[in-house]
This record gives sequence, C-alpha cells and structure tokens, in this order.
Amino acid sequence: MSVTAIATATPSAIGSFRTRRSTNGVSRFKMSVRSGSVSMAAAPMLTKLQQDCATPLPVLRNVAASMSDDIRAGLAVDGGSDLKMILSYVDSLPTGDEKGLFYALDLGGTNFRVLRVELGGKDKRVIAIESDQVSIPQELMSATSEELFDFIASALANFAHKDGNFPGKKGEIGFTFSFPVKQTSIDSGILIKWTKGFAVSGTAGKDVVACLNEAMDRKGIDMRVSALVNDTVATLAGARYWDDDVMVAVILGTGTNACYVERMDCIPKLQGEFSPSGKTIVNLEWGAFSKGLPLTEFDRDMDAASINPGEQANSSFNIFEKTISGMYLGEIARRALLHMAEEGSLFGKSMPEKLSMPFVLGPYLFRNPTIPNCCRTPDLSTMQQDGTEDLHTVGSVLYNVAGVESNLSSRKTVLEVCDTVVKRAARLAGAGIVGILQKIEKDTKDAIFGKRTVVAMDGGLYERYPQYRRYLKEAVAELLGPETSQNIVIEHSKDGSGIGAALLAATNSKYGRNL
Repeated sequence: MSVTAIATATPSAIGSFRTRRSTNGVSRFKMSVRSGSVSMAAAPMLTKLQQDCATPLPVLRNVAASMSDDIRAGLAVDGGSDLKMILSYVDSLPTGDEKGLFYALDLGGTNFRVLRVELGGKDKRVIAIESDQVSIPQELMSATSEELFDFIASALANFAHKDGNFPGKKGEIGFTFSFPVKQTSIDSGILIKWTKGFAVSGTAGKDVVACLNEAMDRKGIDMRVSALVNDTVATLAGARYWDDDVMVAVILGTGTNACYVERMDCIPKLQGEFSPSGKTIVNLEWGAFSKGLPLTEFDRDMDAASINPGEQANSSFNIFEKTISGMYLGEIARRALLHMAEEGSLFGKSMPEKLSMPFVLGPYLFRNPTIPNCCRTPDLSTMQQDGTEDLHTVGSVLYNVAGVESNLSSRKTVLEVCDTVVKRAARLAGAGIVGILQKIEKDTKDAIFGKRTVVAMDGGLYERYPQYRRYLKEAVAELLGPETSQNIVIEHSKDGSGIGAALLAATNSKYGRNL
C-alpha cells in the first residue's frame, strides 16, 4: 500500500502532508527546482520493492504458524529448529512481596548500567531507584578477562558505597548479560563468544558469573550474583512485577528478541526436570527465525556485505532480526535508494558518495564517530514524521546525512521506501508475537485468548517509531480478529530490564515466589 493510500485511510499517517512550511526558507540544503519527473524512472523499482516487501494476511498467517512450529521443534530437542529456545532457569517471578535493597548490573555494549532498587513489599512496592551509566574504555574491550571484570567490579563498588547506602548484608545482584551464553543455572552461564566489538581474552568457555564474583572478591566487595538473565527475560520480570497478566516480552531496538512463560511439561527436552512452579521463562532468540519471510534483493545484498560472512551474513542466521530490528532498517532503505539513484536517476545526475557507503554491521561500530552514519533507522523515523508541505525535513535529512539534493517528487519516493521497509518490519514482528501466543493457546485453551494477556515491549525502535508501533498492532489485530485481539494488550515497559534484573535478584534470594 502506498503512503498516499495509507493517508486516505488514516488521517494521522505519514502520507497526510499538512500545510506547515519552514519558517527558515531554504535550510542547509539546496531546494532543488528540477522537474518532478526525475523520480519517474524509479517508479517501477519502487513498485517491485513494495511487491517484494508485501505482508498480506496469508503471508502473516504463514509466518505466525511457522513461528509456532519452530517453537515446538526447539522445545523438543536442542537444535530442533532455527530458534534456540534457551531455558532461562527463571521459574519464580516477582510477586510484589519482595523487600530489601537489591542491585542490577546491565552489560550489553560499550556502556553498562548499575542500579540500586529498594523494595518495600506490596504496600510500598518500589521505594527508590538509583542508577549510573559507565562507559567502558576502548582498550578494555580487547583486554584480558580479569582487567574487564575488575573495572566493572570497581565501578559497582563505587556505586554501591555512594551516599553510604551499602547494604548491611551481602549485596544481591541481578546480572543482565546480553552476549551469547549457555546458561547452566539461574546464577551461572558459560560465555560462548564475545560480540558487539568485544574481543576480551580468557573469558570464552568460562562462567561469566564466576568471573564477576571473583573480581568482586579481588576488590573486597561483599556482593554476589544471584540471577543471570538476558535483557528480554529481565523485561518480562520487570513488567510482571506490576501486572500479573504479562506472559510475553519482546525487545525491539538495535537488535530484537522475545521470551515467554512456558509450562515445563510442554518442554520435552527437559526430560521431566520440573520446578515446584511447573513453569519457566523460555528465551526464543527469535532473530534466527527464517521461514516464510518476504525478502528483497537488498536484504540478500546486505547479508553478503555483513561483517561475519557465513555466520550473521548467512540467510539462515538472524534473518528475522535483519528484517525487523533497528540496526538494519536504515541500511535496507539506503540500498534501495542507492539502486533507484543509480538505475532510475532518483536524485538526477548526481550520485552522492555517502549514499554508496558500504554497510557497517554492529552497534559499537555503528556509534563510531569516524564512520559516516548514512540512512540510520532514526533518520527514517525523522523523515516519516515530516508534515511540511514541501517535505522540508526529508530534504534536510537527505542532504545533511547522505549529501543528497532532492526535489519534492524524489522526497515522496524516499518516504515510500521508508514506509515500505518499516511496514514490512513491524507487521512481521506482529506475526511473530501472534505465533508465540497461538502456541501457548493451543497447549492450554483459553490461557491466552480467553482472558486479558499482556505483551511487554521495550527497545528504542518500538518506543520512538510511531509508524512501527501502529503497523505492529494492526498486524496483531488482523491476525487475531476484532474479538480476540481485544484481550491482547501490547504495552510499552520502559526500562523494564533494569528493575527486572534487580527483582530477579530478590526473587532468587530469600524471597522466592512461584510463577
């Protein structure tokens, strides 16, 4: 569906260009007076992109059903599907009865956060939250394991002793560790490999909780990790603390993932090892899902140009993540626009060098100021919020970020490309959510669709991209129908992973409660 068509159906959509001219006249970019026919040659290319990215209801149904099938196969045996279906060992979630002072450490990139959460039970709930963010020096990203964890332990000690608020008893930490690990218990996990620009020696194959606990011992810190989780599991825990109806959590930011509460008797690979609650949280690692996805030549080209050929570049590895998450949407759009510029003269005879910039994979490199950030996902969002009659904001972004001079016709085409890429992404994410819900419902009738069920969402892409949120919710409603979809609440849980990790530290200390 074109931007114009969407605007007709929904007045607030991006195609509804309100009359609001720039008060500054010509901004930093040159207002082109070239003929509006410049982008006409690119029209067939735009049509093909829209056709290749189309997500009609039959496609979404197939994706949802395939997601359900892959979940079952992954629960049956390790390696049974594209989905890893990792057991989190979280079989108790916060209830609101938790009391005391607990900490969270969130390590997932070049910055890490430390939080202190004071819990007051059902009457007072969260009494206070304090947090600090610490940047990891670049040299430590390729240092030894001891050097990195000693730095983290020192920062944690400084934070814990700030204002004299160090707990009287041994401090309990919820450790959110967003790197590939093979979890072996609620408080242990073996690092498979470092990612995101880290190349720390001496950690792969070791228990990351032990590495941190040993560093705290070296620094004389009376604290220990009582829960090791990833950000998605922590988000579910944080949201469940406030709402007992939360069953699923999804992260949609630079990357993406999902988890949900599962009955242990529905996990054959557990082989009868059940906890008293009979339930646990399962981490899908759904970025690897690959079945039934509508792909374009630009998706395949982006795969081939990825930094890890044969791994993350492989079309069967993380292709779902590459079609729905914030790291990649801008790059897909850039490749489509470059093709239209080269083959369809979208921007006239000029061919800006920045628009030809090779794709750079990875959030660390993506933030490197020495690397041009052409067509980032935030730029797509900025352009799609443009309500000026002449699409002044679109022109500014194209010029300032990509060095492109444009006229109104080409700017409209750019918006069509952005909308096409983002609409596909959001609707596929919605289908993935429905696949999880349908799997749970099939095993336990009316457990999901017969009552209010909450899907907790977090991540910058979902939070800051209005069109993405709208398209995702529309897809869920289309798949479930008007009656059933009324019971499904898709709710933003801002920073749920931070408090969630601290809450899991409390739950797995002496305040354990059943799911």
